[in-house]
Amino acid sequence: MDIVSFVHMEDGTKEDYELIQRLEEQSASGLVDRILEELRKLQGPMSGFQIDRLQHSLQTATRAFRDDAEDELVMAALLHDLGDGLAPYNHSEYAAAILRPYVSNRTYWIVKHHGLFQTYYYGHHLGMNRNERDRFLGSRYYQAAVDFCHNWDQNSFDPAYDTMALEDFEPILRKVFGRKPFQFDRRVPSQGARALSTDGL
Repeated sequence: MDIVSFVHMEDGTKEDYELIQRLEEQSASGLVDRILEELRKLQGPMSGFQIDRLQHSLQTATRAFRDDAEDELVMAALLHDLGDGLAPYNHSEYAAAILRPYVSNRTYWIVKHHGLFQTYYYGHHLGMNRNERDRFLGSRYYQAAVDFCHNWDQNSFDPAYDTMALEDFEPILRKVFGRKPFQFDRRVPSQGARALSTDGL
């Protein structure tokens, strides 16, 4: 097994870090399979809804697909609630972070903020400000997030809807995650660099 020579990162050599980079790239090649596995974990308890989280995700993506949305928005619709299990209080940011290297700033922004935008539909019933989304009125992505939630997310809890299967989305998933990471992000100077999330996008 190939392993590095160091136990402290500051002692690593060029060869060590080239090895790590190569192995990380190999690991990244299995990302889609891990995402499909995580999506399947959304199947199960319905948390009071009429369908489970997997069916909601599939239904949201189905609506986007049938509206001829571009591939990355279909993927955003499919993955927008992926963090519900591990990040119940910031699931939007969790899903956005997974998509970030492969999608445009617009799609990233929509997914990152969709949880807040969804409160428009229920916040007033729970003592919240349903118009909290309006603090982003100046964003060029505001209306896109409104449309994402209104057209695809908030209305995708219907057990009678003709929802596509997870396997139907796999080719699009592999296409989007097959993109060169951060190709849309001019803030990333070179391949392998990590981008920082910013609210100002």
